[in-house]
Amino acid sequence: MQNPSPTRQTWSSSLTYILTVAGATIGFGATWRFPYLVGENGGGAYVLVFILVMIFVGIPVILVENVIGRYAHKNAVDAFSGFANGKPIPHFAKIIGYFGVLGAFGIMAYYMVIGGWVITYITSILSGELNLSSPIDKELAQSFYNAKIEHNPLMIGIWTTLFVAINWVILKKGIINGIEASMKYLMPLLFICLLIIVIRNLTLPGAMEGVKFYLLPDFSKITAKLFIDVLGQVFFALSLGFGVMITLSSYLQKNENMIKTAVATGVLNTLIALLAGFMIFPSLFSFDLEPSQGPSLVFQTLPIVFSHIYFGNILALIFFLLLITAALTTSLPIYEVIITTLYEKFNISRTNAINITLGFIFICGNLPCILSYGVLDDITWNGKNIFDSFDFISGNILFVLTSLGTLLFVGWILKDEAKKELSNNNTLYPRLVNLWYVYIKYFLPFVIVLIFIAGVFPDTLNKLLRLFTALL
Repeated sequence: MQNPSPTRQTWSSSLTYILTVAGATIGFGATWRFPYLVGENGGGAYVLVFILVMIFVGIPVILVENVIGRYAHKNAVDAFSGFANGKPIPHFAKIIGYFGVLGAFGIMAYYMVIGGWVITYITSILSGELNLSSPIDKELAQSFYNAKIEHNPLMIGIWTTLFVAINWVILKKGIINGIEASMKYLMPLLFICLLIIVIRNLTLPGAMEGVKFYLLPDFSKITAKLFIDVLGQVFFALSLGFGVMITLSSYLQKNENMIKTAVATGVLNTLIALLAGFMIFPSLFSFDLEPSQGPSLVFQTLPIVFSHIYFGNILALIFFLLLITAALTTSLPIYEVIITTLYEKFNISRTNAINITLGFIFICGNLPCILSYGVLDDITWNGKNIFDSFDFISGNILFVLTSLGTLLFVGWILKDEAKKELSNNNTLYPRLVNLWYVYIKYFLPFVIVLIFIAGVFPDTLNKLLRLFTALL
Protein backbone atom coordinates (compact mmCIF):
# COMPACT_ATOMS: atom_id res chain seq x y z
CA MET A 1 0.00 0.00 0.00
CA GLN A 2 0.88 3.62 -0.43
CA ASN A 3 0.05 6.28 2.10
CA PRO A 4 -1.16 9.47 0.41
CA SER A 5 -2.18 10.98 3.74
CA PRO A 6 -1.14 10.43 7.32
CA THR A 7 -4.56 9.06 8.21
CA ARG A 8 -5.65 6.73 5.44
CA GLN A 9 -3.67 4.21 3.42
CA THR A 10 -4.54 2.93 -0.05
CA TRP A 11 -3.87 -0.31 -1.93
CA SER A 12 -0.58 -0.32 -3.83
CA SER A 13 -2.25 -1.58 -7.05
CA SER A 14 -5.55 -2.76 -8.51
CA LEU A 15 -4.19 -6.31 -8.73
CA THR A 16 -3.30 -6.35 -5.05
CA TYR A 17 -6.78 -5.13 -4.13
CA ILE A 18 -8.44 -7.73 -6.38
CA LEU A 19 -6.28 -10.52 -4.92
CA THR A 20 -7.10 -9.38 -1.39
CA VAL A 21 -10.82 -9.18 -2.16
CA ALA A 22 -10.62 -12.58 -3.86
CA GLY A 23 -8.94 -13.94 -0.75
CA ALA A 24 -11.64 -12.42 1.44
CA THR A 25 -14.40 -13.94 -0.68
CA ILE A 26 -12.82 -17.32 -1.49
CA GLY A 27 -12.78 -19.10 1.83
CA PHE A 28 -14.86 -21.84 3.38
CA GLY A 29 -17.80 -20.24 1.56
CA ALA A 30 -16.51 -21.59 -1.75
CA THR A 31 -14.60 -24.68 -0.64
CA TRP A 32 -16.83 -25.96 2.21
CA ARG A 33 -20.25 -24.26 2.26
CA PHE A 34 -20.97 -24.10 -1.49
CA PRO A 35 -20.34 -27.82 -2.19
CA TYR A 36 -22.49 -29.09 0.69
CA LEU A 37 -25.35 -26.74 -0.25
CA VAL A 38 -25.13 -27.99 -3.85
CA GLY A 39 -25.34 -31.54 -2.54
CA GLU A 40 -28.30 -30.75 -0.26
CA ASN A 41 -30.23 -28.93 -3.00
CA GLY A 42 -29.99 -31.45 -5.81
CA GLY A 43 -26.93 -30.36 -7.77
CA GLY A 44 -27.29 -28.50 -11.07
CA ALA A 45 -30.43 -26.53 -10.15
CA TYR A 46 -28.60 -24.90 -7.26
CA VAL A 47 -25.56 -24.14 -9.43
CA LEU A 48 -27.72 -22.50 -12.12
CA VAL A 49 -29.56 -20.29 -9.62
CA PHE A 50 -26.25 -19.46 -7.90
CA ILE A 51 -24.74 -18.17 -11.15
CA LEU A 52 -27.84 -16.08 -11.94
CA VAL A 53 -27.99 -14.59 -8.44
CA MET A 54 -24.25 -13.87 -8.56
CA ILE A 55 -24.72 -11.86 -11.77
CA PHE A 56 -27.97 -10.05 -10.98
CA VAL A 57 -27.63 -9.61 -7.21
CA GLY A 58 -24.05 -10.28 -6.11
CA ILE A 59 -22.09 -7.98 -8.43
CA PRO A 60 -24.53 -5.02 -8.09
CA VAL A 61 -24.36 -5.30 -4.28
CA ILE A 62 -20.53 -5.46 -4.42
CA LEU A 63 -20.69 -2.07 -6.13
CA VAL A 64 -23.05 -0.78 -3.45
CA GLU A 65 -20.59 -1.65 -0.67
CA ASN A 66 -17.63 -0.40 -2.73
CA VAL A 67 -19.36 2.97 -3.13
CA ILE A 68 -20.10 3.24 0.60
CA GLY A 69 -16.54 2.33 1.60
CA ARG A 70 -14.66 4.57 -0.80
CA TYR A 71 -17.05 7.52 -0.41
CA ALA A 72 -16.63 7.57 3.36
CA HIS A 73 -13.03 6.30 3.75
CA LYS A 74 -14.10 5.16 7.20
CA ASN A 75 -14.75 1.96 9.12
CA ALA A 76 -17.83 -0.20 8.56
CA VAL A 77 -19.93 1.72 11.12
CA ASP A 78 -18.85 5.34 10.60
CA ALA A 79 -19.17 4.85 6.83
CA PHE A 80 -22.89 5.40 7.45
CA SER A 81 -22.34 8.89 8.90
CA GLY A 82 -21.21 12.31 7.73
CA PHE A 83 -22.81 14.28 4.91
CA ALA A 84 -24.38 13.43 1.55
CA ASN A 85 -25.81 15.85 -1.00
CA GLY A 86 -25.15 18.75 1.36
CA LYS A 87 -27.21 17.24 4.19
CA PRO A 88 -26.17 15.33 7.31
CA ILE A 89 -26.71 11.58 7.10
CA PRO A 90 -29.35 10.46 9.66
CA HIS A 91 -27.84 8.94 12.80
CA PHE A 92 -30.04 5.85 12.54
CA ALA A 93 -28.16 4.82 9.37
CA LYS A 94 -25.31 3.58 11.58
CA ILE A 95 -27.58 0.70 12.59
CA ILE A 96 -26.75 -0.84 9.20
CA GLY A 97 -23.05 -0.75 10.08
CA TYR A 98 -23.62 -2.26 13.49
CA PHE A 99 -25.63 -5.08 11.91
CA GLY A 100 -22.66 -5.73 9.63
CA VAL A 101 -20.24 -5.87 12.56
CA LEU A 102 -22.63 -8.22 14.37
CA GLY A 103 -22.67 -10.42 11.27
CA ALA A 104 -18.87 -10.41 11.23
CA PHE A 105 -18.88 -11.63 14.84
CA GLY A 106 -21.46 -14.30 13.96
CA ILE A 107 -19.43 -15.77 11.13
CA MET A 108 -16.11 -15.67 13.01
CA ALA A 109 -17.71 -17.44 15.99
CA TYR A 110 -17.86 -20.72 14.08
CA TYR A 111 -15.49 -20.01 11.19
CA MET A 112 -12.36 -20.25 13.35
CA VAL A 113 -13.59 -23.55 14.78
CA ILE A 114 -13.75 -25.04 11.26
CA GLY A 115 -10.12 -23.97 10.96
CA GLY A 116 -9.47 -26.05 14.06
CA TRP A 117 -11.20 -29.01 12.42
CA VAL A 118 -9.00 -28.68 9.33
CA ILE A 119 -5.80 -28.51 11.37
CA THR A 120 -6.96 -31.66 13.18
CA TYR A 121 -7.11 -33.51 9.85
CA ILE A 122 -3.75 -32.10 8.74
CA THR A 123 -1.96 -33.19 11.93
CA SER A 124 -3.70 -36.59 11.91
CA ILE A 125 -2.56 -37.29 8.35
CA LEU A 126 0.99 -36.15 9.11
CA SER A 127 1.17 -38.30 12.26
CA GLY A 128 -0.30 -41.34 10.53
CA GLU A 129 -3.31 -41.43 12.84
CA LEU A 130 -5.48 -41.00 9.75
CA ASN A 131 -3.91 -43.25 7.14
CA LEU A 132 -5.35 -42.76 3.67
CA SER A 133 -2.70 -44.78 1.83
CA SER A 134 -5.14 -47.70 1.72
CA PRO A 135 -8.94 -47.77 1.29
CA ILE A 136 -11.14 -46.87 4.28
CA ASP A 137 -14.92 -47.26 4.54
CA LYS A 138 -17.78 -45.00 5.66
CA GLU A 139 -17.76 -46.39 9.18
CA LEU A 140 -14.07 -45.59 9.73
CA ALA A 141 -14.42 -42.06 8.30
CA GLN A 142 -17.46 -41.36 10.46
CA SER A 143 -15.80 -42.87 13.53
CA PHE A 144 -12.75 -40.63 13.05
CA TYR A 145 -14.99 -37.55 12.59
CA ASN A 146 -17.01 -38.32 15.70
CA ALA A 147 -13.98 -39.08 17.84
CA LYS A 148 -11.73 -36.23 16.68
CA ILE A 149 -14.21 -33.47 15.80
CA GLU A 150 -17.51 -33.86 17.61
CA HIS A 151 -16.30 -35.49 20.84
CA ASN A 152 -12.83 -34.03 21.33
CA PRO A 153 -13.39 -30.41 22.45
CA LEU A 154 -9.97 -30.12 24.13
CA MET A 155 -8.02 -30.91 20.96
CA ILE A 156 -10.33 -28.79 18.75
CA GLY A 157 -9.88 -25.98 21.26
CA ILE A 158 -6.10 -26.26 21.02
CA TRP A 159 -6.05 -26.22 17.20
CA THR A 160 -8.64 -23.40 17.06
CA THR A 161 -6.41 -21.40 19.42
CA LEU A 162 -3.45 -22.05 17.10
CA PHE A 163 -5.45 -20.83 14.10
CA VAL A 164 -6.50 -17.70 16.01
CA ALA A 165 -2.84 -17.14 16.96
CA ILE A 166 -1.74 -17.34 13.30
CA ASN A 167 -4.32 -14.68 12.45
CA TRP A 168 -3.11 -12.57 15.38
CA VAL A 169 0.50 -12.61 14.14
CA ILE A 170 -0.48 -11.51 10.63
CA LEU A 171 -2.97 -8.88 11.84
CA LYS A 172 -0.33 -7.38 14.15
CA LYS A 173 1.65 -6.47 11.04
CA GLY A 174 -1.25 -4.35 9.82
CA ILE A 175 -2.87 -3.95 6.43
CA ILE A 176 0.40 -3.18 4.62
CA ASN A 177 2.76 -5.82 5.97
CA GLY A 178 0.09 -8.28 7.03
CA ILE A 179 -2.95 -8.84 4.85
CA GLU A 180 -1.65 -7.39 1.56
CA ALA A 181 1.69 -9.21 1.72
CA SER A 182 0.08 -12.51 2.75
CA MET A 183 -2.42 -12.49 -0.11
CA LYS A 184 0.37 -12.30 -2.69
CA TYR A 185 1.48 -15.78 -1.60
CA LEU A 186 -1.69 -17.38 -0.29
CA MET A 187 -3.89 -16.80 -3.35
CA PRO A 188 -1.55 -18.47 -5.90
CA LEU A 189 -1.15 -21.40 -3.47
CA LEU A 190 -4.92 -21.74 -3.26
CA PHE A 191 -5.31 -21.89 -7.07
CA ILE A 192 -2.51 -24.44 -7.46
CA CYS A 193 -4.01 -26.75 -4.83
CA LEU A 194 -7.44 -26.51 -6.42
CA LEU A 195 -6.20 -27.34 -9.91
CA ILE A 196 -4.20 -30.38 -8.79
CA ILE A 197 -7.21 -31.99 -7.12
CA VAL A 198 -9.68 -31.05 -9.88
CA ILE A 199 -7.49 -32.58 -12.60
CA ARG A 200 -7.09 -35.79 -10.60
CA ASN A 201 -10.81 -36.07 -9.85
CA LEU A 202 -11.88 -35.61 -13.47
CA THR A 203 -9.71 -38.57 -14.51
CA LEU A 204 -11.42 -41.00 -12.10
CA PRO A 205 -13.68 -43.74 -13.50
CA GLY A 206 -17.34 -42.71 -13.34
CA ALA A 207 -16.45 -39.08 -12.72
CA MET A 208 -18.78 -37.89 -15.50
CA GLU A 209 -21.81 -38.97 -13.46
CA GLY A 210 -20.74 -36.52 -10.81
CA VAL A 211 -20.27 -33.83 -13.45
CA LYS A 212 -23.81 -34.46 -14.71
CA PHE A 213 -25.25 -34.20 -11.19
CA TYR A 214 -23.30 -31.00 -10.69
CA LEU A 215 -24.08 -29.21 -13.96
CA LEU A 216 -27.39 -30.56 -15.30
CA PRO A 217 -30.28 -28.78 -13.51
CA ASP A 218 -33.36 -30.60 -12.26
CA PHE A 219 -35.89 -27.75 -12.28
CA SER A 220 -38.17 -29.58 -9.84
CA LYS A 221 -35.50 -28.89 -7.18
CA ILE A 222 -35.97 -25.11 -7.44
CA THR A 223 -37.86 -24.06 -4.29
CA ALA A 224 -38.17 -21.07 -1.97
CA LYS A 225 -35.63 -22.70 0.37
CA LEU A 226 -33.17 -23.06 -2.50
CA PHE A 227 -33.43 -19.34 -3.29
CA ILE A 228 -32.76 -18.21 0.30
CA ASP A 229 -29.88 -20.73 0.51
CA VAL A 230 -28.43 -19.32 -2.72
CA LEU A 231 -28.92 -15.70 -1.65
CA GLY A 232 -27.26 -16.35 1.70
CA GLN A 233 -24.44 -18.23 -0.03
CA VAL A 234 -23.81 -15.44 -2.55
CA PHE A 235 -23.59 -12.89 0.26
CA PHE A 236 -21.45 -15.29 2.31
CA ALA A 237 -19.18 -16.08 -0.63
CA LEU A 238 -18.73 -12.43 -1.66
CA SER A 239 -18.27 -11.25 1.94
CA LEU A 240 -21.32 -9.01 1.59
CA GLY A 241 -23.41 -7.88 4.51
CA PHE A 242 -20.74 -8.00 7.21
CA GLY A 243 -18.58 -5.00 6.45
CA VAL A 244 -15.68 -6.64 4.61
CA MET A 245 -16.22 -4.96 1.24
CA ILE A 246 -16.91 -1.60 2.90
CA THR A 247 -13.72 -1.88 4.95
CA LEU A 248 -11.48 -3.04 2.08
CA SER A 249 -12.87 -0.48 -0.40
CA SER A 250 -12.31 2.31 2.15
CA TYR A 251 -8.61 1.92 1.26
CA LEU A 252 -9.24 2.36 -2.50
CA GLN A 253 -7.83 5.30 -4.38
CA LYS A 254 -10.36 7.72 -5.86
CA ASN A 255 -9.35 6.96 -9.46
CA GLU A 256 -9.89 3.19 -9.11
CA ASN A 257 -12.35 1.63 -11.59
CA MET A 258 -14.67 -0.08 -9.12
CA ILE A 259 -16.87 -1.59 -11.83
CA LYS A 260 -13.96 -3.61 -13.21
CA THR A 261 -12.85 -4.76 -9.77
CA ALA A 262 -16.42 -5.78 -8.83
CA VAL A 263 -16.85 -7.82 -12.01
CA ALA A 264 -13.43 -9.42 -11.49
CA THR A 265 -14.40 -10.30 -7.91
CA GLY A 266 -17.70 -11.88 -8.97
CA VAL A 267 -16.10 -13.85 -11.80
CA LEU A 268 -13.20 -15.09 -9.66
CA ASN A 269 -15.50 -16.15 -6.85
CA THR A 270 -17.84 -18.00 -9.21
CA LEU A 271 -14.93 -19.79 -10.89
CA ILE A 272 -13.47 -20.88 -7.54
CA ALA A 273 -16.85 -22.11 -6.32
CA LEU A 274 -17.38 -24.05 -9.55
CA LEU A 275 -13.87 -25.50 -9.28
CA ALA A 276 -14.65 -26.56 -5.71
CA GLY A 277 -17.62 -28.51 -7.05
CA PHE A 278 -15.42 -30.23 -9.62
CA MET A 279 -13.05 -30.98 -6.78
CA ILE A 280 -15.75 -32.92 -4.92
CA PHE A 281 -18.69 -34.30 -6.93
CA PRO A 282 -16.85 -36.34 -9.62
CA SER A 283 -15.02 -38.27 -6.91
CA LEU A 284 -18.19 -38.79 -4.85
CA PHE A 285 -19.99 -40.42 -7.76
CA SER A 286 -16.88 -42.33 -8.77
CA PHE A 287 -17.01 -44.14 -5.42
CA ASP A 288 -20.82 -44.20 -5.11
CA LEU A 289 -20.94 -41.90 -2.08
CA GLU A 290 -23.89 -39.75 -0.96
CA PRO A 291 -23.54 -36.04 -1.96
CA SER A 292 -26.16 -34.71 0.50
CA GLN A 293 -24.07 -35.13 3.65
CA GLY A 294 -24.57 -31.53 4.74
CA PRO A 295 -21.87 -29.54 6.59
CA SER A 296 -19.82 -32.69 7.27
CA LEU A 297 -19.51 -33.49 3.53
CA VAL A 298 -15.87 -32.44 3.24
CA PHE A 299 -14.81 -34.03 6.51
CA GLN A 300 -16.67 -37.36 6.42
CA THR A 301 -16.82 -38.13 2.73
CA LEU A 302 -13.66 -36.91 1.03
CA PRO A 303 -11.21 -38.90 3.20
CA ILE A 304 -12.88 -42.03 1.80
CA VAL A 305 -12.32 -40.71 -1.71
CA PHE A 306 -8.66 -39.91 -1.07
CA SER A 307 -8.06 -43.37 0.41
CA HIS A 308 -9.08 -44.92 -2.93
CA ILE A 309 -6.72 -42.75 -4.97
CA TYR A 310 -3.01 -43.24 -5.58
CA PHE A 311 -0.97 -41.03 -3.25
CA GLY A 312 -4.15 -40.46 -1.21
CA ASN A 313 -2.29 -39.18 1.85
CA ILE A 314 -0.46 -36.56 -0.20
CA LEU A 315 -3.59 -35.40 -2.05
CA ALA A 316 -5.58 -35.26 1.19
CA LEU A 317 -2.84 -33.21 2.81
CA ILE A 318 -2.86 -30.81 -0.16
CA PHE A 319 -6.65 -30.55 0.04
CA PHE A 320 -6.76 -29.71 3.75
CA LEU A 321 -3.89 -27.26 3.32
CA LEU A 322 -6.06 -25.66 0.64
CA LEU A 323 -8.94 -25.43 3.10
CA ILE A 324 -6.85 -23.79 5.82
CA THR A 325 -5.35 -21.41 3.26
CA ALA A 326 -8.83 -20.46 2.07
CA ALA A 327 -9.94 -19.97 5.67
CA LEU A 328 -6.98 -17.71 6.42
CA THR A 329 -7.52 -15.51 3.37
CA THR A 330 -11.08 -14.92 4.56
CA SER A 331 -10.65 -14.67 8.33
CA LEU A 332 -8.06 -11.88 8.13
CA PRO A 333 -10.31 -9.32 6.36
CA ILE A 334 -13.35 -10.24 8.52
CA TYR A 335 -11.34 -9.68 11.69
CA GLU A 336 -10.18 -6.41 10.15
CA VAL A 337 -13.79 -5.17 9.95
CA ILE A 338 -14.16 -5.25 13.74
CA ILE A 339 -10.57 -4.20 14.48
CA THR A 340 -10.76 -1.13 12.23
CA THR A 341 -14.10 -0.14 13.75
CA LEU A 342 -12.72 -0.38 17.29
CA TYR A 343 -9.51 1.58 16.84
CA GLU A 344 -10.99 4.27 14.60
CA LYS A 345 -14.26 4.72 16.46
CA PHE A 346 -13.03 4.42 20.04
CA ASN A 347 -9.52 5.82 19.52
CA ILE A 348 -7.67 2.84 20.96
CA SER A 349 -4.41 1.37 19.69
CA ARG A 350 -4.49 -1.19 16.92
CA THR A 351 -2.82 -3.75 19.20
CA ASN A 352 -5.54 -3.36 21.83
CA ALA A 353 -8.23 -3.52 19.15
CA ILE A 354 -6.75 -6.81 17.85
CA ASN A 355 -6.54 -8.30 21.34
CA ILE A 356 -10.09 -7.27 22.26
CA THR A 357 -11.54 -8.53 18.96
CA LEU A 358 -9.84 -11.91 18.88
CA GLY A 359 -10.25 -12.45 22.62
CA PHE A 360 -13.94 -11.54 22.72
CA ILE A 361 -14.80 -13.68 19.70
CA PHE A 362 -12.84 -16.61 21.11
CA ILE A 363 -14.57 -16.50 24.50
CA CYS A 364 -18.11 -15.61 23.38
CA GLY A 365 -18.14 -17.36 19.99
CA ASN A 366 -15.42 -19.94 19.40
CA LEU A 367 -15.67 -21.70 22.77
CA PRO A 368 -19.49 -22.07 22.69
CA CYS A 369 -19.25 -23.47 19.14
CA ILE A 370 -16.55 -25.94 20.18
CA LEU A 371 -18.68 -27.09 23.10
CA SER A 372 -21.91 -27.22 21.06
CA TYR A 373 -21.09 -30.83 20.17
CA GLY A 374 -20.37 -31.69 23.80
CA VAL A 375 -21.48 -30.20 27.11
CA LEU A 376 -23.60 -27.52 25.39
CA ASP A 377 -25.27 -29.82 22.84
CA ASP A 378 -28.63 -29.48 24.62
CA ILE A 379 -28.73 -25.73 23.89
CA THR A 380 -30.57 -25.34 20.58
CA TRP A 381 -32.47 -22.73 18.59
CA ASN A 382 -35.04 -23.75 16.00
CA GLY A 383 -33.66 -27.29 16.08
CA LYS A 384 -30.06 -26.12 15.53
CA ASN A 385 -27.16 -26.32 17.96
CA ILE A 386 -25.02 -23.26 18.77
CA PHE A 387 -22.62 -23.87 15.87
CA ASP A 388 -25.36 -24.24 13.25
CA SER A 389 -27.36 -21.35 14.76
CA PHE A 390 -24.43 -18.96 14.29
CA ASP A 391 -24.19 -20.12 10.65
CA PHE A 392 -27.92 -19.73 9.94
CA ILE A 393 -28.46 -16.41 11.74
CA SER A 394 -25.39 -14.74 10.25
CA GLY A 395 -25.62 -16.26 6.74
CA ASN A 396 -29.36 -16.27 6.10
CA ILE A 397 -30.56 -13.36 8.24
CA LEU A 398 -27.93 -10.78 9.22
CA PHE A 399 -26.07 -10.73 5.88
CA VAL A 400 -29.30 -10.40 3.92
CA LEU A 401 -30.76 -7.66 6.15
CA THR A 402 -27.49 -5.70 6.19
CA SER A 403 -27.21 -5.90 2.41
CA LEU A 404 -30.80 -4.70 2.14
CA GLY A 405 -29.87 -1.78 4.41
CA THR A 406 -26.89 -0.85 2.21
CA LEU A 407 -29.14 -0.83 -0.86
CA LEU A 408 -31.60 1.53 0.81
CA PHE A 409 -28.74 3.69 2.12
CA VAL A 410 -27.14 4.15 -1.31
CA GLY A 411 -30.43 4.48 -3.18
CA TRP A 412 -32.25 6.83 -0.82
CA ILE A 413 -29.56 8.67 1.18
CA LEU A 414 -26.36 8.88 -0.89
CA LYS A 415 -28.34 9.28 -4.14
CA ASP A 416 -26.34 11.37 -6.64
CA GLU A 417 -23.19 11.10 -4.51
CA ALA A 418 -23.27 7.34 -5.11
CA LYS A 419 -23.45 7.80 -8.88
CA LYS A 420 -20.57 10.29 -8.81
CA GLU A 421 -18.49 7.94 -6.68
CA LEU A 422 -19.03 4.90 -8.89
CA SER A 423 -18.50 6.80 -12.15
CA ASN A 424 -15.39 8.57 -10.81
CA ASN A 425 -17.15 11.92 -10.99
CA ASN A 426 -19.08 11.07 -14.18
CA THR A 427 -16.01 10.00 -16.19
CA LEU A 428 -16.73 6.24 -16.28
CA TYR A 429 -19.77 4.56 -17.87
CA PRO A 430 -22.35 7.22 -16.88
CA ARG A 431 -25.28 5.43 -18.60
CA LEU A 432 -24.40 2.09 -17.03
CA VAL A 433 -24.09 3.75 -13.62
CA ASN A 434 -27.52 5.37 -13.99
CA LEU A 435 -29.03 1.99 -14.88
CA TRP A 436 -27.29 0.37 -11.88
CA TYR A 437 -28.64 3.10 -9.60
CA VAL A 438 -32.26 2.63 -10.67
CA TYR A 439 -31.83 -1.15 -10.37
CA ILE A 440 -30.42 -1.10 -6.82
CA LYS A 441 -32.80 1.62 -5.63
CA TYR A 442 -36.12 0.21 -6.77
CA PHE A 443 -35.89 -3.37 -8.04
CA LEU A 444 -33.23 -5.17 -6.03
CA PRO A 445 -34.57 -4.34 -2.53
CA PHE A 446 -37.96 -5.76 -3.54
CA VAL A 447 -36.35 -8.98 -4.82
CA ILE A 448 -34.27 -9.45 -1.67
CA VAL A 449 -37.27 -8.87 0.62
CA LEU A 450 -39.32 -11.38 -1.38
CA ILE A 451 -36.59 -14.04 -1.29
CA PHE A 452 -35.99 -13.41 2.42
CA ILE A 453 -39.68 -13.83 3.30
CA ALA A 454 -39.97 -16.89 1.06
CA GLY A 455 -36.96 -18.61 2.59
CA VAL A 456 -37.21 -17.66 6.25
CA PHE A 457 -40.99 -17.23 6.61
CA PRO A 458 -42.54 -19.44 3.90
CA ASP A 459 -45.95 -19.57 5.61
CA THR A 460 -46.10 -15.77 5.68
CA LEU A 461 -45.37 -15.61 1.95
CA ASN A 462 -48.10 -18.14 1.20
CA LYS A 463 -50.59 -16.03 3.18
CA LEU A 464 -49.55 -12.89 1.30
CA LEU A 465 -49.91 -14.67 -2.03
CA ARG A 466 -53.42 -15.88 -1.10
CA LEU A 467 -54.35 -12.35 -0.04
CA PHE A 468 -53.02 -10.92 -3.30
CA THR A 469 -54.93 -13.53 -5.30
CA ALA A 470 -58.12 -12.73 -3.38
CA LEU A 471 -57.75 -9.01 -4.09
CA LEU A 472 -57.42 -9.74 -7.78
